[in-house]
Amino acid sequence: MSATAESAATAISALGTAGISTREIDRRKMAHDASHYLLIPQAVATPSTTAEVAQLMRRSRELGIPATFRSGGTSLSGQGVSDSLLIDTRHHFRDIEVLDGGARVRVAPGATVRAVNSRLAAHGRKLGPDPASEIACTIGGVVANNSSGMACGTEFNTYRTLESMVLVLASGTVLDTGAPDAEEKLRTLEPELFEGLLRLRGRIVANPDSVATITRLFSMKNTMGYGLNSFLDYENPADILAHLMIGSEGTLGFVAQATFRTIPALPKVATGLMFFESLDAAATALPELTATGLATVELMDATSLRVAQLAADAPAELRGLAVQDHAALLVEHQAASVEELEAKREASRPLFESLRLAAPFAMTTNARDRAGMWHLRKGLYTTVAGARPSGTNALLEDIVVPVPSLARTCAELHVLFSDHHYKDSVIFGHAKDGNIHFMLNENFSDPAELARYEAFTEEMVDLVLGEGGSLKAEHGTGRIMAPYVRRQYGDELYEIMCEVKRLIDPPNLLNPGVLINEDPRSYVENLKIAPTVEPEVDRCVECGYCEPVCPSKDLTTTPRQRIVLRREIADAEARGDSVLAATLRADYDYDAVQTCAVDGMCGTACPVLINTGDLVRRLRAENTNPVADAGWKAAAGRWGAMTSVGGKALTFAKAVPSPLPKLATAVGRALLGADNIQSYETVLPAGGTRRTPREDPDAVAVFFPACIGTMFGPASGGEGSAPAFLELCDRAGVGVRIPKGIENLCCGTPWKSKGFTSGYEVMTEKVLANLWVATGGGELPVVCDAASCTEGLDTMKRLAGESPVYPGLRFVDSVDFVRDTVLPRLEVTRKLGSLALHPTCSSTQLGANDALTQIAGAISSEVFVPPSWGCCAFAGDRGLLHPELTASATQKQAAEINSRTFDGYASVNRTCEIGMSKATGQTYRHILEYLAEATR
Repeated sequence: MSATAESAATAISALGTAGISTREIDRRKMAHDASHYLLIPQAVATPSTTAEVAQLMRRSRELGIPATFRSGGTSLSGQGVSDSLLIDTRHHFRDIEVLDGGARVRVAPGATVRAVNSRLAAHGRKLGPDPASEIACTIGGVVANNSSGMACGTEFNTYRTLESMVLVLASGTVLDTGAPDAEEKLRTLEPELFEGLLRLRGRIVANPDSVATITRLFSMKNTMGYGLNSFLDYENPADILAHLMIGSEGTLGFVAQATFRTIPALPKVATGLMFFESLDAAATALPELTATGLATVELMDATSLRVAQLAADAPAELRGLAVQDHAALLVEHQAASVEELEAKREASRPLFESLRLAAPFAMTTNARDRAGMWHLRKGLYTTVAGARPSGTNALLEDIVVPVPSLARTCAELHVLFSDHHYKDSVIFGHAKDGNIHFMLNENFSDPAELARYEAFTEEMVDLVLGEGGSLKAEHGTGRIMAPYVRRQYGDELYEIMCEVKRLIDPPNLLNPGVLINEDPRSYVENLKIAPTVEPEVDRCVECGYCEPVCPSKDLTTTPRQRIVLRREIADAEARGDSVLAATLRADYDYDAVQTCAVDGMCGTACPVLINTGDLVRRLRAENTNPVADAGWKAAAGRWGAMTSVGGKALTFAKAVPSPLPKLATAVGRALLGADNIQSYETVLPAGGTRRTPREDPDAVAVFFPACIGTMFGPASGGEGSAPAFLELCDRAGVGVRIPKGIENLCCGTPWKSKGFTSGYEVMTEKVLANLWVATGGGELPVVCDAASCTEGLDTMKRLAGESPVYPGLRFVDSVDFVRDTVLPRLEVTRKLGSLALHPTCSSTQLGANDALTQIAGAISSEVFVPPSWGCCAFAGDRGLLHPELTASATQKQAAEINSRTFDGYASVNRTCEIGMSKATGQTYRHILEYLAEATR
């Protein structure tokens, strides 16, 4: 612990502010971000209002406590870590207000770019900044780092599109720069700052060299140092201050709210992949290509192409290319209409046809083909980072140079990679902006590799600055480039930056060490070591993309945090700190294991395809009670009886006054533990009906009604998903059969999610053997009426492997089957006016959401999916074991749903329907029940 951290630890107890945690597990889970730096905060504060932030900042200044803000934690340069007070601004600052029909939007710092754009989509608008991390990066980070992205360039970056902000200065002063009296308020409340900004502006404007340097560097993407261009672009101190805050990385204050001017979302897109014989040939073509109005021109070097060739979905042109010195440009036209898009394509066609390319080229509007091209480009990070040696960090760096210098810079970078023995380091990026990214895999625990990294960095800095570029284009200065700000700007402009910091934060308490740092070796201090832990998670690069989709994110931990805590435990054990390891393990059980929904949504967002649920399931299996494991194994042998008993118990509970079963389960939970006994909720229905076989000689599919329909009966006024499915098939003349012995079969999810491996193996063998016979050796597909069970069956087959015993078994969710095979034969006779729809985590992973929304659209004039939709976390019985998990996961979407009344509420899984019914107070039913009613 540093001396600063020790003093902070002593003073933090005097803050007197609610929402501060000093638990080891909270401090260490928040210590990790996407960068390769690691500092353990002394405390984590989670304020919920701007006033609380202001109070926290005033008190931290009074007590001399350094403070750092953290929102999404996707930044790569080390600006979101602290060994003092870390202020989490993601949890409670997520408000989004669309203004002027979408022309503007007012956003709090905890909202993600994707969430904002989803709200703007209905108005045909979007944010200007388009960072690749839009799924997870927050507006706070976008403003703090002056984010840009693939298409926005400098014209539509944060600096150019942010209209005003509500900011909290280090003194605790709150200022709305969009208010009519903003200038007068700043003059009154912060007179020294007001006069100091005017003085610095005069100093800059009077110096032609300063003006020339600022103009040159900010004509490119440039996030190095403070945004001194604000002194040239604005005269009013309030406006200067607002734009200095952009890109200041939390070193000048807190942005509590940002108002952006939005840009049109152009829905018509054509994409193509150009292969050139050399990087120089690609760079030579750039000026003319950019002049055609291409929205994006993405570069991939020869190493990138060799890596991309390994992908299963690589285009045929790439697979057939003998890559030597080749390069590729991924180009894209975007337009508001089909006619405008075609005009752009026609205008650029002569140039495209004149280029000497190494493979055939064509642009396509096909969504699948376009997605494949972008997967090729974005998959570079996945492939390289995922294949890195265990125990190493993946460093994704970015630089910018004038476009005429791009090819030469890339060539020199390859020489540096070779000289310093960095293998498979790829170069890719935004070619039309001269902005490229490159990747290094580094093991900072090895002194020799650390020395290599230092030597490489010094030569890379010389190269970029020698070409007139900037050492940071998008990722922010952070800790990694703070020692080089003076070298890039020169003494005069660097001193002005230091004066800006002194004016606003005299004691240097806001994010010290970031952006301004006099220690030339500070960038190699506090480096993160990634110890080998376990194969499920060792690939994790701690990017945080998984966090927004995790249902436990606001309750306990996220997938990233589950992983980094495993690394913290392993590190503590390696150092012999058994007390810390034991403390973390004790809290990890509830925070990371018991409150994980194991819904797999993290895997849909993870760039290296980690499903953290795999880790949690294994940990549960390792900690299962042998008696419970034996009991669940026995249950697998007579599952029909078990589900019948469960259903009858629910029927009995429904028939007696609700306080009785609630009291009984409360006593059981108190005696046997909340992780073992489910709580009784009044929203639970009576039990369902026993499943029975059904023969049909003309069957085109085998129907696997989920056992969940035996345990839980239908919602009030409904019939259940299985009867609805059979009714629809009968009405459409589509034959299906239900296999013999169905009453004893299950998808295995209850065993797998709880870690009861013995019972899961018993059920797997029984189910696959039965379905192999029922499908005629895999001739017919198996259709299931619960999305989670469809996924469970598919997983069961995958884990069993493509053995010679059961090859070719195919599993289809009922909504896909009905959309493709049944719905075309039906006539909708009565439509709902509106329908609130809840896709599930399983339907998302199955790719069944399109079918779900198409069926919903066939039976309702309006289909509403809440903007904050996510997994409900009911997760079988997890919502009964830990109701607080589902309550947290559904809170925001429930509020969005209950903001109005709908004619129906639908989902595709019985337990999810129960979870959403409890969250909203509305009655959710399976979408097929509504379809059956609409076609009668």
